[in-house]
Amino acid sequence: MANRVLLDLEENMKLPSWLEGEDKLQVIEDFIYKVMKKLRMNKREVSVMFCTDPFIQNLNREYRNIDSPTDVLSFENGSKYTDEQGKWLCLGDIAISVETLPKNALYFEVSENEELKRLLIHGLLHLKGLDHGEEHVEKNKEPVCKMLRIQKKLMKFFEKEEII
Repeated sequence: MANRVLLDLEENMKLPSWLEGEDKLQVIEDFIYKVMKKLRMNKREVSVMFCTDPFIQNLNREYRNIDSPTDVLSFENGSKYTDEQGKWLCLGDIAISVETLPKNALYFEVSENEELKRLLIHGLLHLKGLDHGEEHVEKNKEPVCKMLRIQKKLMKFFEKEEII
């Protein structure tokens, strides 16, 4: 089983310590591969960009008509291509705000490690075609919709993973 993960950083962004160094990016990339495998994805390509609040706010404004920063955005692609390694499905792109992530961690009373895993899993589930409608993850509230229940199960499955 093979997948492709492309990681990128917003240009000139001040990096949080957990993103400094090639080895840190590799650990995050490896985690994404593990989640994709658990989701039974094969021959799929995703890209993840780590960015600032102003960057993600611009995306949120342009694509969702919401003029505020957010923690994670997913943009489905669905295009297919063939190369020397076979046929691929480009699932799409995930943007994660490195400035909102620690705020979320404080709100949910979790580590930044746990919050990053949640945001990555959340983005991948959207790219897999799942949606949560108006329901969002809330502190001390059990999820009702299918997507957020799957997210919770994946978080439990990967709870021991240290990615930052």
